[in-house]
Parts: sequence; C-alpha cells; structure tokens
Amino acid sequence: MAKFVYSMQNILNLNEKLEEQAKMEYATQQMILNEEEEKEQKLKDRKAAYEDEARRIRSESVNVKEMIANANAISIMGDMIKAQHGVVLKEEEVLEVKRSELEEAMKDRKTQEKLKEKAFEVFKQELAMEESKEIDQLTSYTFGIRKQKNNG
Repeated sequence: MAKFVYSMQNILNLNEKLEEQAKMEYATQQMILNEEEEKEQKLKDRKAAYEDEARRIRSESVNVKEMIANANAISIMGDMIKAQHGVVLKEEEVLEVKRSELEEAMKDRKTQEKLKEKAFEVFKQELAMEESKEIDQLTSYTFGIRKQKNNG
C-alpha cells in the first residue's frame, strides 16, 4: 500500500513550532503582567498603611513633623502607584500583542492541518481509484482467460 506523504509537512512543522513559541511568549508576558500588578497592589497596600498611620497620628497627637512626613509619604506613594499603573497598562498592551500573535500562529497551524487533511482525502481517493483500476484489469484478464478456455 502506498504511504501518504504531505508535501508541505515542513511548513506544518514550522507553524507548530511558531505556535509553541508564541504560547511561551504569551505565558512569559502573562507572568510579567502578574508581577507588575502585584507590585502595584503592594504599593496600594503601603499607601493604605500610611493613610491609616495618618489617621492614628491625627487622633493621638498634634506632632506636625510626623503629619508632614506622613503626608509626603502618602503623596509619594500616590505618584509611585500612578507610575506602576502606567507600567501595568504597558504590560497589558504587550500581552494583547502576544495574544494576537498566538492567535495568528494557531490560525496558521490550523490552516495547514486542514490542507493536510484535504491532501490526505485526495490521496485516499486516488488510492481507491487505483485499486479499482487494478481490480478492473484483473477482472478483464480473468474474463479473457475464461473466454479463451471456453472457445478453445
């Protein structure tokens, strides 16, 4: 029996490798985004702690130095949170690009797989036609031999 060989198998293999690479890049970018979001949350937590401390300071004493230092810390944390949020937004954009690249790689691989399936179907049809042709030839040959025996 003939063996099916897909002529564009190397392209399919390449598409599979590109898809795998895109998956890895997407996963890496997702980890980076998660880390940046975690940093942002820690900054928010620190700011909340400074705000709690500000309430405590105001209720316990009237130490102006502590109040000013605390207000400065809260302000700085606000700026740091804004900057970190900008980093998070940038990483989200990169993640979206990686997701698009992954989708494109998956689409290319699926297209190649469909082409391979169609090529295999054509191969099976050609093989069936070839077998049918051989059977017809064998039948004709057998019929011819029988006819010769009956006439001769």
